[in-house]
Amino acid sequence: MLERRKTKQIYVGDVAVGGDAPVSIQSMTNTRTSDIEATVRQIKSLESLGCDIIRVAVPDDDSAAVLDKIKSRIKIPVIADIHFDYRLALKAIRNGADAVRINPGNIGNNEKVAAVIYAAKESGIPIRIGVNSGSLEKDLVEKYGVTARALVESALRHVDFFEKNNFYDIKISVKASSIPLTIDAYRLLCKKVDYPLHIGITEAGTLFKGMIKSSVGIGALLAEGIGDTLRVSLTGNPEDEVKVGWEIVKSLSLRQRGPEFISCPTCGRTEIELADLAAKVEKAFEKLKEPLSIAVMGCPVNGPGEARNCDYGIAGGKGQGIIFKKGVVVEKVPEKELLERFVNLLRKDGYNVL
Repeated sequence: MLERRKTKQIYVGDVAVGGDAPVSIQSMTNTRTSDIEATVRQIKSLESLGCDIIRVAVPDDDSAAVLDKIKSRIKIPVIADIHFDYRLALKAIRNGADAVRINPGNIGNNEKVAAVIYAAKESGIPIRIGVNSGSLEKDLVEKYGVTARALVESALRHVDFFEKNNFYDIKISVKASSIPLTIDAYRLLCKKVDYPLHIGITEAGTLFKGMIKSSVGIGALLAEGIGDTLRVSLTGNPEDEVKVGWEIVKSLSLRQRGPEFISCPTCGRTEIELADLAAKVEKAFEKLKEPLSIAVMGCPVNGPGEARNCDYGIAGGKGQGIIFKKGVVVEKVPEKELLERFVNLLRKDGYNVL
């Protein structure tokens, strides 16, 4: 088991962040927050995939005004994402936000930041100090360039102001689209503070490339024990962010939820449409919460032998395949019936499958 960095603990709604709490998975809606129905629908879908905390954009008064209505219809806590206008943060807090995310560098002068701090303190909610490489203060860029030192000094500047205002319910992020820059910044920040850290690779890109960048960057930090909550930032469907986030923490044995899928690479021995079958099996079980291991193997070489420790599995043959459970063959069926018979087996065993 990985040894995690010891941090203070805060609460976002009823979700603990830091301390001995599990690494929490976040995402952010891409609906217009003021569209209550669309936003609630998306959040509920994310909840079903294991999203622990949801962040919503608050770019205007209408978005801030509906937070209480959104909260009343979902189960997970809501973070209001604020830029530029501190008054939106105040309104979001009044309307029930469980936390706010601000970049103090673009919120305005110290008096405006202090107003947000005071409102959060009165409501008993935390604030994430979010520093990004793209929005560093000009004097820090002139002094250090866009570097880890600049990111961390910016964050520490804001932390110092918060602490001088007797506010300690803080989590911090220092993210960049560059993996080496992000890792260096978090490593440096860890030496300076013991506040919980929100980690991620910002603006990581579309699904394929963004998934790889996020997995490498977030995985590297988590492997060093750094990170208390995370968001995988992808251009596209927020559901993919949650799925990738879970696969990252599962791969490091930090949390378990839902199936672990094992499938072999195709080769000249493969005589079934393995890639298509594996994708359909994974889709059928994607919302299953139980931590099962499921294998989809292309031939008898990689069938019950190499996957004997899996809870359930399929191994292909020529136009047919076998279904096995705990390494024991259950039945041999034609290829076209494999998916249906496999799903039926798990349903029979009491699992809620699509």
